[in-house]
Amino acid sequence: MAPPPPPPLAASTPLLHGEFGSYPARGSRLALTLTPQALHIQRLRPKPEARPRGGLVPLAEVSGCCTLRSRNPSDSAAYFCIYTYPQGRRGGRRRAARTFRADGAATYEENRAEAQRWATALMCLLRGLPLPGDGEITLELLPRPPRLLLLVNPYGGRGLAWQWCKNHVLPMISEAGLSFNLIQTERQNHARELVQGLSLSEWDGIVTVSGDGLLFEVLNGLLDRPDWEEAVKTPVGILPCGSGNALAGAVNQHGGFEPALGVDLLLNCSLLLCRGGSRPLDLLSVTLASGSRCFSFLSVAWGFVSDVDIQSERFRALGSARFTLGTVLGLATLHTYRGRLSYLPAAVEPASPTPAHGLPRAKSELTLVPAPAPAPPVTHSPLHRSVSDLPLPLPQPALTSPGSPEPLPILSLNGGGPELVGDWGGAGDAPLSPDPLLPSPPSSPKALLSPITEGVPEMPASSGLPPPTPDALGDIATGGPPDHLLPPLGAPLPPGWVTLEGDFVLMLAISPSHLGADLVAAPHARFDDGLVHLCWVRGGISRAALLRLFLAMERGSHFSLGCPQLGYAAARAFRLEPLTPRGVLTVDGEQVEYGPLQAQVHPGLGTLLTGPPGRPGLEP
Repeated sequence: MAPPPPPPLAASTPLLHGEFGSYPARGSRLALTLTPQALHIQRLRPKPEARPRGGLVPLAEVSGCCTLRSRNPSDSAAYFCIYTYPQGRRGGRRRAARTFRADGAATYEENRAEAQRWATALMCLLRGLPLPGDGEITLELLPRPPRLLLLVNPYGGRGLAWQWCKNHVLPMISEAGLSFNLIQTERQNHARELVQGLSLSEWDGIVTVSGDGLLFEVLNGLLDRPDWEEAVKTPVGILPCGSGNALAGAVNQHGGFEPALGVDLLLNCSLLLCRGGSRPLDLLSVTLASGSRCFSFLSVAWGFVSDVDIQSERFRALGSARFTLGTVLGLATLHTYRGRLSYLPAAVEPASPTPAHGLPRAKSELTLVPAPAPAPPVTHSPLHRSVSDLPLPLPQPALTSPGSPEPLPILSLNGGGPELVGDWGGAGDAPLSPDPLLPSPPSSPKALLSPITEGVPEMPASSGLPPPTPDALGDIATGGPPDHLLPPLGAPLPPGWVTLEGDFVLMLAISPSHLGADLVAAPHARFDDGLVHLCWVRGGISRAALLRLFLAMERGSHFSLGCPQLGYAAARAFRLEPLTPRGVLTVDGEQVEYGPLQAQVHPGLGTLLTGPPGRPGLEP
């Protein structure tokens, strides 16, 4: 029988303790103590500090580490460096690096072994790998670096996605030792077409660097494959560089970080990606009036939310501020929509929210009129795809100290560790060169290349052009699991369903907790709770009351306002039938054909790269 796993260590349990020199400062001696949660640093000489600055480095702020050696052949010391992103007094993160000199032994080989022991232990803690109980910490504990495919929409948000990727994402994940290839998407549905032809066994994850729309393409592309049952298990992640970053907001909360926007949210999510870790992700299959089906990881919206989402497209250059402006304009021209909402209640209600939220419950059960028969499915010609590997130099801020003899070299795009020669060498110091913790990983597998088809129009999804036509989401999904809870869209619903009919200002079906990076629509939702959370606002609400709801949603406290028009239900499936002839429907922020639709939750169908939870039991 295999021995039982060691019990989990307390957060304050010392794992390693030792004395090191500092670098580039001369003469200082430091006592380092590594625990499962932090690196503790205490100055011993020249004078111990009563309240040391920077004496505690939480591992949640560490992206990675490496070992170094001096280019001075007479220097027998070895060095290890940690890369950190601490929060400043105003909340923003800034990159910092701490380098320590291992010089307690007479030979370089012994000092190198000690530096590697610390760096290996630190990397194991960052990746959530167990450390042996006997204290033997060797390089064999570290697996090969994960291989990630990064898909970047360069037009994301205000067109800053590529710049943010170069300046923030690529340096950080290189510091973490992750192996990756990067592809810029060139048009709408490019990512969907790409993942349909990938050899997925070559990748440990697909990460989108954009808003929520690019991940929508990736997930639906995986489910369009003939091998969708295996393909959809491929872990996917999101690094927020768009105007709509709802899933990233939920990931940020799962990681235990305070709410953040912009670059701060991007850095938080990048840190979590570097740490590794994933969770099952519920997906919602959505069947539209034409019979086409797509898969949602975020939301289905009708009414005020979808109106603001689509009508604010013309303000995309404003970034996330477009939604604020769109909300103001939407309130000025507030509409109500007549419709019918039916849902299959969840057998088990979520453990949260607490009674303080005061969630209203639907009580009426009305007779449902069958919807018209679905129209024949619409077919589309497949587009050829063009995939570009981009071995581009990564400009970085000047990190060298004054007098450093060498400029900062370029980072490798194919997973090599960052080149650190001259990075922290002070005047008169011999520069340090990399001493890899592991052999440099082989170049990441290249994605399949296809020729560019002449004459194919290319329209970036976020180019500021008019929104796509409702059928621009791609071909009818042929893969994915069957919807065993749903009858055909035109058929009557089985017993046990609840039906509401009337005038609505909005209807929202949401899977994770967040509707936006700073909007917590379903504060009790979890990535894999097996539920779709239905929220609706009835007609008759005033503009001021609706505004109060959205302001309270920033804190997730809107259900505690006691608004009589606000309703909520946890469901496993639902059907929405707009009875107003004109309106806007969106799935994950993308406009779809207007008409009746229905959807069912498929629990844990996907896998989301989330990083570790911020606190035990914190799993949105």
